Amino acid sequence: MIVDRQGRRFRNLRISLTAACNYACTYCVPDGKRLVAAQDELSAQALVRGVAYLIEAAGIERLRITGGEPLVSPKLEAFLREVSGLGLQDISLTTNGQLLTRKLPLLLDTGIRRLNVSLDTLDPQAFRRIARGGDLASVLDGLEAASAAGLKIKLNMVPLRGQNLDQVMPLLDYCLERGFELRFIELMRMGHLARDPNGFLQQFVGMPELLALIGERYEYLQADAPQDATALRYEIPGQGFFGVIANESVPFCRTCSRLRLSSTGWLHGCLSSSNRHFVGDLLDKPRHEALPALQRLLVRALGDKQDVAFSGGVTVMKIIGG
Repeated sequence: MIVDRQGRRFRNLRISLTAACNYACTYCVPDGKRLVAAQDELSAQALVRGVAYLIEAAGIERLRITGGEPLVSPKLEAFLREVSGLGLQDISLTTNGQLLTRKLPLLLDTGIRRLNVSLDTLDPQAFRRIARGGDLASVLDGLEAASAAGLKIKLNMVPLRGQNLDQVMPLLDYCLERGFELRFIELMRMGHLARDPNGFLQQFVGMPELLALIGERYEYLQADAPQDATALRYEIPGQGFFGVIANESVPFCRTCSRLRLSSTGWLHGCLSSSNRHFVGDLLDKPRHEALPALQRLLVRALGDKQDVAFSGGVTVMKIIGG
C-alpha cells in the first residue's frame, strides 16, 4: 500500500470515460464550444484494465464514473458490464442527467445504485444560459424516474454570483421534498478561472454566505461524514441533509484520498497540480510488468497532493471529470 507522510492513500478513483459533453457550462467551457471525444481515448477494455490494476496497485475501493458526460459515451455499456465484476465496494456515476431517462435501464441492469446529478438551477431560462445545452424538463424527468427506481441521488450545484444565487433555496426545497441530498460546490480556481482571478472572485460564493442564506429559513446541525469526505454535511432535523464542498472556505486536502484517470490514460493525483502521469501504455502490458511501473507512478501522483489547501491549477476540469 502506498501512503504519504500525512497518512493519505488512494481509496477513491474517478474515471473519465470521455471528454465529450452535451453541455458547455459557463464555469467549465469559457468559449461555449461543446467538447468532443479525444482521438486518443482509451477503449472500454483498457479502462477496465486500468481500474483492475489500480485496485491491486493502490488499494482502490470505490469508483466514480465521470466525463465529460459519461452517458454520451459509446463505451458506457461495455465499461459498466465489465467493471461491475471487479469487486469494488461501491460504483457510482456523475451525470448532467440529460440522457438519464434513456440510460436508466442500463444503469439499473449493471448495478448502479447511486447518482450525482449536476443541476445548477430550476429556472429554464437560467438553465439554458448556464448549461448552454439540453433542456431542464428532460433532467427533471430523469431524476423522477431514477428516484422511482430506487436510486440514491445527490444533486450538485455550483452557486454563481449573478447567475443562480437565487436558486439556492428553490433547489434545496426541491431536494428536501424528494429525499435527495443537495451538494453546494464552491467554484474552483481551475482552467480558465485560474488564469482570471478577477472573473473567479466576481462569481465566487463561499460557504459562510450559503449557510447564512439557508439559516434564514432552516435550523441545521452539522452531521457526521466519512473522514476523507470532501463535503461538510448538515442535517435539517426532520427534513433531510445537505452538504457543502468548500474547497476554498474549508480545504480538505489533508484527508484527500482521490485519484483521477482521464479517458486518454493520464493519472492525476491532485486537481491543484499541473502534474500528470501517463499510464495508457501500461494497460496493454501483462500484470507482472504493469504493476511495478504503475506503483512507481502512483508514488509520484500521491506526492502531487497539496499539504493544506487547494491553491488553483491550470488543469481543466472538463477533461478529467468532477
